[in-house]
Amino acid sequence: MPPVFAHGALRLYLLALLESGPKHGYELIKALGDRFGGTYSPSAGTIYPRLQKLEEEGLVATELEGRRTKYLVTDAGRAELDRRREELADVENNISESVRRLADNLRSDIRTNMRGLRADLAATAEAARAHATAATFQSRTKGYSAEGQRILKEAELMVQTFRDDIRVELRQHGAAHELTPVTLETVRAVLDQARISIRNSLQN
Repeated sequence: MPPVFAHGALRLYLLALLESGPKHGYELIKALGDRFGGTYSPSAGTIYPRLQKLEEEGLVATELEGRRTKYLVTDAGRAELDRRREELADVENNISESVRRLADNLRSDIRTNMRGLRADLAATAEAARAHATAATFQSRTKGYSAEGQRILKEAELMVQTFRDDIRVELRQHGAAHELTPVTLETVRAVLDQARISIRNSLQN
């Protein structure tokens, strides 16, 4: 991802933030985070070295407030800001672009994570259904021989495969052509006949 601030832009923006009044380092970090709408928050290791450099250049001064250090812009710092107002406006525009870019990346990450979460939930649900089906099958065939269990399981699998294949074919046909009442009656008649034939076979 491109850097949020171009070279030298962050120190200039820190000066601009201090122009409205003295601030602690934490307040500057929070102000930057707020400016970016929470999509970016600089670390202390990013902010304090730049504040120290600004102090060394005489653009920022410090004063102690209890155990905390407060930073304030000097007259030289204000003169630096006045001299670079146009550059500061470019920094503001770049920040707005960065906010949009970071927000787009965040939305993309969220969508990707949601897709992964839905896939995980679907896999978990499928595993639970498979486990429940297996448990039901074992309970139902508890008195069967191993061969009887194998045959029953194979028969159920054939029925399930037939059902899934027909559903796919119906949906594919329906996507290209509207199903007619004749087709519906044909499906119903064939399934009824298949049911009768299988039931008669089971009774023999």
